[in-house]
Amino acid sequence: MNDTTLERAKVIRLMIFDVDGILTDGRLYFSAQGEELKAFNILDGHGLKMLRESGVETAILTARKSAIVERRAQELGIANVRQGVTNKLEGFFELLAHCRCAAGEAGYAGDDVVDLPVLTRCGFAASVPNAVTIVKSRAHLVTQANGGHGAVREICEFIMSAQGTLDAALAPYLA
Repeated sequence: MNDTTLERAKVIRLMIFDVDGILTDGRLYFSAQGEELKAFNILDGHGLKMLRESGVETAILTARKSAIVERRAQELGIANVRQGVTNKLEGFFELLAHCRCAAGEAGYAGDDVVDLPVLTRCGFAASVPNAVTIVKSRAHLVTQANGGHGAVREICEFIMSAQGTLDAALAPYLA
């Protein structure tokens, strides 16, 4: 990480997250009845809430479609959810227009080659250590934690730290 990465994070107004491999560990679970199950990290969830409350809009952009993702987004107050988006670049541009945000003011966290079109066009590209190599090589920030294990929290806190809002976000818990 360098000063350029901090400068990129400083201007982020919209942070978009992939689901499988970022908000989860990338594994898919299916019940005997065929119901899809996913495990989300509670630390990531609180990080997303703090980031949103600090003034950065949050969004989900994923190629898969799952009722559990919709439910988790509702729990976290994420209004901008795009599921079943096979062309993530189109989904990215749609989110930019919807949120009235320039590409340089938007960040994206992804872990696989399908995320590259967005990662290479957004202002702040984040990834995880268990991402494929080509994605990590194009990310501005690669977290210490793997996807589904606190990586999203790291990204949220990094952005808040760069924007000078992290201390205010943590203050209620330190009183």
